[in-house]
Amino acid sequence: MTSNNVIIIGAPRSGTNMLRDVLCEFEGVATWPCDEINYLWRHGNVRYPSDEIPAERATPAVQAYMQKQFRWVSERYGAHTVVEKTCANSLRVPFIDRAVPDARYIYIYRDGLDTTGSAKLRWQAKLDIPYLMEKVRFVPLTDLPYYGTRYLWSRAYRLFSREQRLAFWGPALDGMPEILERHTLNEVCALQWQRCVENAEAAFAKMPDERVIRVRYEDFVRDPEGELRRLVEFLGLQVSDETIRESVSGVSSRSIGKGRASLEEDEVAGLEALIGRTLERYGYCG
Repeated sequence: MTSNNVIIIGAPRSGTNMLRDVLCEFEGVATWPCDEINYLWRHGNVRYPSDEIPAERATPAVQAYMQKQFRWVSERYGAHTVVEKTCANSLRVPFIDRAVPDARYIYIYRDGLDTTGSAKLRWQAKLDIPYLMEKVRFVPLTDLPYYGTRYLWSRAYRLFSREQRLAFWGPALDGMPEILERHTLNEVCALQWQRCVENAEAAFAKMPDERVIRVRYEDFVRDPEGELRRLVEFLGLQVSDETIRESVSGVSSRSIGKGRASLEEDEVAGLEALIGRTLERYGYCG
């Protein structure tokens, strides 16, 4: 079966899960039965020191491997459209585009201070075994020893960390060890957001408009039906108005401002000084 491949790009805590789940409510649209497939995307580059993998590392072997993964979803679920969401892909769109060259992109972005307040909780999260087991199913067998060791180290680190955080979480930036050493956890989360949106924006600026559609998180959760109709038209899906209404029935705008509200006034000021240029570019400053 041939399929349309759709890749959702967005920084952590920007609504990527919500968007993927809404689209997969439609008949003939499917995804992997787990949260993210970063393990698959990194196969062949498992020891690369960050998630900012250069395009040239999408070798013919990597291309064949990832295209096989998309075909697997299409064939397993009888899907004409396969939707993928891995937040780390925000850092490496040219690599993704070389690996899966026929894909179209949905780029969703959100207030970086809202995402910071939310992402900090994930850095400090306790072990979630059911979530972990879903993802382990999609770790290539040859990569299991590497990831197993890293996972145990990350969990052990949390026990002794002053900020009670994991050794690593979310998209791994170039220079991540130095960033973690020099910055507070709030600042690390803000810098992850900034690098994700700036890398993604730079990549999409070089793509034709017909391959990319941008979605502002706040607009989507305030008008989910209208925004979803726009996405449906972009993707060329045949979906009734009733189906659209049903698929967004659980979408809520309650999380807008929640992450910002969890930050103290001086923390907001410090983060705006750190990433203010990017916040302003997206209309989230002032």
